[in-house]
Order: sequence, then structure tokens, then C-alpha cells
Amino acid sequence: MINSSLKLWRETKDYITITLGLMAYAMGWCFFLLPYQITTGGVTGISAIIYYATGIEMQISYFLINAAFLTVALYILGLKFCLKTIFSVTVLTFFLNIFQEMMKDDAGNLIQVIGAGQDFMACVIGSIFCGVGVAVVFIVGGSTGGTDIIAAIVNKYKTITFGRMIMVCDIIIISSCYFIFQDWRRVVFGFVTLIIISVAIDYIVNSARQSVQFLIFSKKYEEIGEAVTTEVRRGVTILDGMGFYSKQPVKVLCVLAKKSEAIHIFRLVKDIDPNAFISQSNVVGVYGEGFDQIKVKSKKKK
Repeated sequence: MINSSLKLWRETKDYITITLGLMAYAMGWCFFLLPYQITTGGVTGISAIIYYATGIEMQISYFLINAAFLTVALYILGLKFCLKTIFSVTVLTFFLNIFQEMMKDDAGNLIQVIGAGQDFMACVIGSIFCGVGVAVVFIVGGSTGGTDIIAAIVNKYKTITFGRMIMVCDIIIISSCYFIFQDWRRVVFGFVTLIIISVAIDYIVNSARQSVQFLIFSKKYEEIGEAVTTEVRRGVTILDGMGFYSKQPVKVLCVLAKKSEAIHIFRLVKDIDPNAFISQSNVVGVYGEGFDQIKVKSKKKK
């Protein structure tokens, strides 16, 4: 079986990846969106609106609102998801505080790093930073909290992409910024930000969620099959084969998995049998339990 220290290292790498994603997300907000008074959806959007209206720094309201969301998520998404989300909320709160302090001038105002009047460019650059950051966090099973938690809950039961679900949740939040600025241009910027973030999330997350097929040839097929079933939680099918040259019977493991799980499967096989022969191929579509649902309506018999 897999060494416990190896499991710990892989889990640690997940948290390092989440930290880097959150850093990019916080940079997008503090370097580009906040100085130009641009908002978007989610709890960070709500926190930004509160900041624009009252001057209360966004990390404070962001942390308090997420505490309520996490209470609900604990029962639905499980402890593992919530542990990463609690970590994410804490780290993002830290980064928001640090980066805002870095961006303040002597008067306490946030510096506009790309110059005055560059609202649209700040909107685009900040959105890309935020979208990439959120997608990186999602890929390793984390969350930035807030409406990301809602999106993850819905995605757990329905075939709705993260980006699209977040967009639905955030329309009202963005529209509400009109009551702060009395300026429809700010609302438009908010929707542009939302679209760019959603596209970036969908592109990166969906790329990582593509399916692959493995054919694994190994004398330790039983041990490998057990490890894939328990560690990756993917079904394994044993196929009977025969070597053409050796005329010896062989067992072949057939595994269908998400592309993001490919590295994990390679590591499992290498840890158990370094001499195993593995074939990996991309799959256009996989439908059934653990993958996409078949959405074609069946004809009812008369």
C-alpha cells in the first residue's frame, strides 16, 4: 500500500496549490479591482460593496460571512472539503489584508497601479487573476468560500458547471452596486468581470476534468486494482489477454478516470509496480456513475 508519508506530501502539495491560487485571487482584487472600485459576485463582491459604502476593509466582512456558509457546507460537502475551505478562507483573509496594506499610499488610499482612468484594463487584468486563482483552488478540491460553496454543493448533485452556477448566484450582487455609485458603468464593469472570471474558471476546470482511459499490464494487478478502487475511488475492470509473442495469459486492468486523476493513478501504479506497462488515451465522453449523465431523452414505448 501507499506510504503514509507519501500521502502526507501529496496532501501538502494540494494546500500549497490552494495557497498559490488564493494569492493570485487576492492580487487580482487588491492590485486591480479595489483601487478602481470595481466589484463582482460572491462574498468578496459583497465585501467590496461594503468596503466602498462604509470603508470597512473587505477581509473583515468576508471572513464573517463565510463563517455562516461553512456551517452549512460542513453537513453537505463533508469534513475534507470544509477543512480545505476553512484553510482557504483563512489564507485569503490574510492575503487580502497584506496586499491592501501594501497598496495604500500615505493618505490611506489604494494606489492605482496602471494609472488613472484605466478602469476597463484593470477590470480585465483583475478578472483574469481572480478566475485563474479560483480555478486552481477548485482543481485540488478547495474553495474560496461564499458562493463558491453554493456552486460546489449544486455541482455535487447537478451537471452544472462551476462558472455558470456562480454567475447565476452573483447577478443580484453585482446589480446592487448601482445603489452605491448611482452609476450603471460600474454595474457593466461588474458583469464584464463576472463573465471573464466564469470563462476562465470553466476553461481551466473543464480542461482538468477531461476523461482518460488506462490499460494497465502488471503481474501485481490485484494490488493495483485495490489501490485504484480505494485511493482514487474509480471502478476497475479486469480483462483477460494473451501475449502474442510469449503465448502467456495476462491480466489487463481497464480504468476510466478524470484527467485530473491521471497523475494520482500513475503514482499508485509506480509505487506498487515500477515495471508495469501503462497505456493512457483521451476519451471523448464518459457517461455513467461518477462521470457525466446521459442527457438524451429515451423514447417511451406505447
